[in-house]
Amino acid sequence: QVHVVESGGGLVHSGGSLTLSCEASGSIYSINAVGWYRQAPGEERELVARLTSGGSINYADFAKGRFTISRGDFENTVYLQMNSLKPEDTAVYYCNVVAYSEVGGTYRPGDYWGQGTQVTVPS
Repeated sequence: QVHVVESGGGLVHSGGSLTLSCEASGSIYSINAVGWYRQAPGEERELVARLTSGGSINYADFAKGRFTISRGDFENTVYLQMNSLKPEDTAVYYCNVVAYSEVGGTYRPGDYWGQGTQVTVPS
């Protein structure tokens, strides 16, 4: 079982910055990929940025040049640095972890989500 927790959301004025943190814990054998997604009211959840264990990084077009995804010194931690925030960045931000974890004595792949952290940029 893998537990994912996000933190760092809040209210920030337009043009400001925030850093979101995500920590995965539990019986993790290996993490294949970590990603940040967001969901605004009335909208579908969308990819913000994704980092694979091989080092590949993908950003949504709206995130390029403003957001940076990175792994922490503790490898089960991932950050999302967000700069030049805009009102349209207002959403709940979710961390996603794709990992092998121990389940019933064997290692199985799984797709795990946190509860989300709210980011609000007033217009």
